[in-house]
Amino acid sequence: MQCLPHLPPSMTDRPDPGDRQATLAEIFPETAVDAAAVGFALAHLRADKGPVLWIQDRLSRRETGRPYLAGMGAPFDVLLLEVGRAVDVLWAMEQGLGCPGLGGVIGEVWGEAPALDFTATKRLALRSEAHGVAAWLIRRAAQPDLSAARERWRVGSLPSLAHPLDSRAPGDPLWRADLFRARWRQPAGWVARYDKATHALTLDHGIESTPDIQRARA
Repeated sequence: MQCLPHLPPSMTDRPDPGDRQATLAEIFPETAVDAAAVGFALAHLRADKGPVLWIQDRLSRRETGRPYLAGMGAPFDVLLLEVGRAVDVLWAMEQGLGCPGLGGVIGEVWGEAPALDFTATKRLALRSEAHGVAAWLIRRAAQPDLSAARERWRVGSLPSLAHPLDSRAPGDPLWRADLFRARWRQPAGWVARYDKATHALTLDHGIESTPDIQRARA
């Protein structure tokens, strides 16, 4: 039987994933190929708002494969695009964010990319907010350098909950979610639980602050 580690009481400043403005958010997976980042981003999107434009650079595609969404509770339609370089990911994201008929835009970039500077991320953030299309940028094998992203997350997998019908099978997934930079919210850490039956994400069980969070609060 898998158990959660001891966790302090829930934090009061807890964001509601279902009530957030369309903007640019970045996710830095705790390990480069961790699929938690994909699930966390999709859990913030609604399948009934339109298809999701998903752009991967070549290394992301080679190291992590194509998105496999069988574990998500919502029937997402995905427009998948593979490009060669980070600059191409940024260009395709910017074009997609001008289409209000999309339910969201997700980009995956592998490694440190000079093209992903403050100016480029600011363009994505402003375009997302202007057209009401959520943008998620997954930064694999990268450090959180200067960025205009309104939210910056570090996300990793935790042991799943027990399955209600089969103790040997995994239940709903749990993710460690650290919000270490934010424009409208207080940086903090949570355990994120995704209920695929209802396509609902809850953030609770406040976790110990990371050094990034401690620096942000200083």
